Amino acid sequence: MKMESSKYTHIIWDWNGTLLNDNWLCVEVMNTLLFSRNLPLLTLERYRDIFDFPVKNYYEKLGFNFKKESFEIVGMDFMISYNQRQKECRLHDDAVISLKRIEASGYRQAILSAREENELRKETTDLGVAGYFDKIDGLDDHYAHGKTDVGIRLLNELNVEKRKILFIGDTCHDSDVAKDLEIDCILIPNGHHSKERLRKTGTPIVKSLDKLCGYLCDTVR
Repeated sequence: MKMESSKYTHIIWDWNGTLLNDNWLCVEVMNTLLFSRNLPLLTLERYRDIFDFPVKNYYEKLGFNFKKESFEIVGMDFMISYNQRQKECRLHDDAVISLKRIEASGYRQAILSAREENELRKETTDLGVAGYFDKIDGLDDHYAHGKTDVGIRLLNELNVEKRKILFIGDTCHDSDVAKDLEIDCILIPNGHHSKERLRKTGTPIVKSLDKLCGYLCDTVR
């Protein structure tokens, strides 16, 4: 790890996949849509190899034909089914203790997510972690086009020097967003993209939230 943890004061977290363990649900819900269209079903391994932003491109890789049906309708069908089962999802095993340790070490924390913001706020509250975050910023719709614009808004709200901010995510998109925002990033291969894909970004990878905590909290700041 080449970055110096002692220089950071703020941690920005991605939500889905990074803190919330929901990749399995994304596969199950998508398979219901694929099955109804006689399209090949997904495995978790293939999902982690092809899922991407904007999600419309990912749907097309799965075989959806948006000349015959609307992406907006298909995307909404996915989100309705996902939201009906969302409460089945739990945080990663070491998520809460990591948030506690990072807070106790003096960092301020926020969320930057491609999740629709009202649903995001409800989820963090229901799972008992909303209080760890100064800001919780998501998208204003369900179509997950990307989160760079939301990130710009969040940085303006935080009003912190960029060199003092670390973004933690689980996808190549998170790496791209961090580059767009000109902030440092660490990726954890516990969510929606495979370790092999993450490695190709050149962004530092830490194998677990527990290891990340050791890096951030066990260094004299």
